[in-house]
Amino acid sequence: MPENNREKMAKTPLLGMTLDQLRQVAKEQGMPAYTGAQMAKWLYESHVTDIQQMTNISKANRAKLDERYCVGAMPPVDCQRSVDGTVKYLFPTDNGRFVETVYIPDGDRATLCVSCQVGCKMNCLFCQTGKQGFEGNLSVRDIINQIYALPEHDTLTNVVFMGQGEPMDNLDTVLQATNILTAPYAYAWSPRRITVSSVGVKNKLKRFLDESECHVAISLHAPNHELRASLMPAEKGMPILDVIELLRNYDFAHQRRLSFEYIVFGGLNDSMAHARQLLKMLRGLECRVNLIRFHQIPGVDLRGVSEEKMLEWRDFLTSHGLFTTIRASRGQDIFAACGLLSTAKSKEDAT
Repeated sequence: MPENNREKMAKTPLLGMTLDQLRQVAKEQGMPAYTGAQMAKWLYESHVTDIQQMTNISKANRAKLDERYCVGAMPPVDCQRSVDGTVKYLFPTDNGRFVETVYIPDGDRATLCVSCQVGCKMNCLFCQTGKQGFEGNLSVRDIINQIYALPEHDTLTNVVFMGQGEPMDNLDTVLQATNILTAPYAYAWSPRRITVSSVGVKNKLKRFLDESECHVAISLHAPNHELRASLMPAEKGMPILDVIELLRNYDFAHQRRLSFEYIVFGGLNDSMAHARQLLKMLRGLECRVNLIRFHQIPGVDLRGVSEEKMLEWRDFLTSHGLFTTIRASRGQDIFAACGLLSTAKSKEDAT
């Protein structure tokens, strides 16, 4: 981490605080309660990088804040640009590690794939992040900083929690981050601009569904328990049939969207028998399926399928009433595509 960032982080960051928390800061410093709202506006609307830029707060109060607090924004330390326009950024984190974030421009849309953990505990066979192991949860500041300090932050139309980590495994933090993104005092985004993914974590997914209105994406990847368990250890703790039973209790027929992510592996989960199992599994559930191409990772004996197979699956599922799309593969040349994110090398380079 750059030396000036270390000095700043010795103070308490304001970035990532809710309005109530900022009001509490103001109260503790003997300032009027409305100073909390002023700080929120400077942070989440103006994206200031220094407390001295909060010019409608008195000079004396700014000096008082500056003694104990900092904005806490930390710019990316590296970036890689793909031939298709995708950009992968490397951000420092509160725990002295690094996390990858992927910016994906697409016409008049721009999506940011954010991370919520350094590494991941889920250890899915097909995911490079899982091979890194788990190195810690991100803080709210770490998550919001991926948006706040993004050079293209003012172009964003969507955020997806599909980067490093399992969002339900860091649920309190993810909920506070999405609250800041959607709250009127902060970014004021519609929750429909945010998608949070999960493999299905017992009890946590229900709480997320109850406390958030963001879109939900379930990492499925297999249409039966046995096959999914061979790919995803989390299946043993919360079987996909239990996940689907839970999801049937919620309304996805209107604005909130439910999607299932399905990486198609050659000779493993790509037969028409598998497609029919998938139809049966999801019958009656208002949802969509996103088919994803497999991107090879070292030491894993899995392979992708042809474009013809992807189209065959999409057309078969859609013709049987299950709306299905093929996700465009972006940033593969810079290891920014689905399943390729890892900061293990960054950690080695930093030591």
